[in-house]
Amino acid sequence: MKRLAFLGIVGVIAIGFANCQEQTPPPGNSERQMAVALEQQGDNSGAEAAWRTFLKAHPSNAEAYAHLGLLAARRQHYAEAIPLYRKALALDPEMPGLRLNLGLSLFKSGDLKEAIQALTPLLKSAPPSSPDAQRLNTLIAMAHYGLGEYAAAIPYLKKVTAADPGDLHYRLILAQSCLAAREYPCVLDVDHEILNLNAESAEADMLAGEALDGMRNHAAAIEQFRAAVKADPKQPNVHFGLAYLLWTQNQFEEAAQEFQAELANGTANPEAMALLADCDIRIGRAQDARALLEKTIQLDPHIERARLDLGVLDADAGKPEDAVREFKTAENLSPGDPDVHWRLARLYQAMGKKQEAKIEFDKTSSLHKADNDSVFSKLKAAQERGNSQSATDHAADQ
Repeated sequence: MKRLAFLGIVGVIAIGFANCQEQTPPPGNSERQMAVALEQQGDNSGAEAAWRTFLKAHPSNAEAYAHLGLLAARRQHYAEAIPLYRKALALDPEMPGLRLNLGLSLFKSGDLKEAIQALTPLLKSAPPSSPDAQRLNTLIAMAHYGLGEYAAAIPYLKKVTAADPGDLHYRLILAQSCLAAREYPCVLDVDHEILNLNAESAEADMLAGEALDGMRNHAAAIEQFRAAVKADPKQPNVHFGLAYLLWTQNQFEEAAQEFQAELANGTANPEAMALLADCDIRIGRAQDARALLEKTIQLDPHIERARLDLGVLDADAGKPEDAVREFKTAENLSPGDPDVHWRLARLYQAMGKKQEAKIEFDKTSSLHKADNDSVFSKLKAAQERGNSQSATDHAADQ
């Protein structure tokens, strides 16, 4: 699934910087007039030089610092703009537009906590239905989202989407925030709104499926993922999500088909390979499974399922020492998995290593079988692997 994320994955809001309030110039102030004229002509380099010349004669002039900050921000040098805005703010705390510009530069520079602190007071004074309030709600929501503070983002995102009934982009982000915060009814409500706007939204179907899985309604979750596959069979991770849900319900034949479909989409997903191999083992295709597991480990040697299943195949092939090595590797990757200890105990028992077998059996008895990971966590991990290879930007003009 193409999961919207913050910087580099989700669309960072493209918002123009507010113009700094021009102050009435003192008579004969030619340096300031020249700076303003150059700025209006689009000569940013010349304007910057003129403002710095002006500052030499007027070192406590807030307007000059504000304009220098604005010029730096226009070049996307946000880290450079921030101290200039702060200096202007210290000299003139009431300058119109200055706090917003500071908040925008903090947001654009990735200093999201500071951006929230700068922008939140502005929201209190903005009329609730105004464009300024919509802009501020969006920025504060996305700052919380970018920090992983999903529950905090939700009320702001609800205001953003309520103000624009036709917006899909932020409804998807709202649904994802609700999902991450485990507010599953919220996910389903927003999913309904999305499908009213776009009845063939694979992303919306996947989000609803993830929510239903979180609510332990696995059958309904599977049906939502089937709908997502039907809506867009090329959607990244859509087959993987359906396959994983089928795998958790021991529907290995169909799960194998969906894992294969995911890989056929060109997804380099080692987890999908490992689970496809596991399906192959369970339905009697051991030779196919081994080739997949070896390829999986080449891509990612840290997938416990691949190591565990390789150990199973080695044990079945009469290679106990190889099997022990794979089981030990799986144990290091997931020491709390009782299946690893149980298989290792059985192998030691078959090898006549009674003491080692007892130790592993004792570990097995002290552990409880963990629930399968949610499809949300699996898709999140898959998306993060994809993002580490290629991050994509999507700009949404506000």
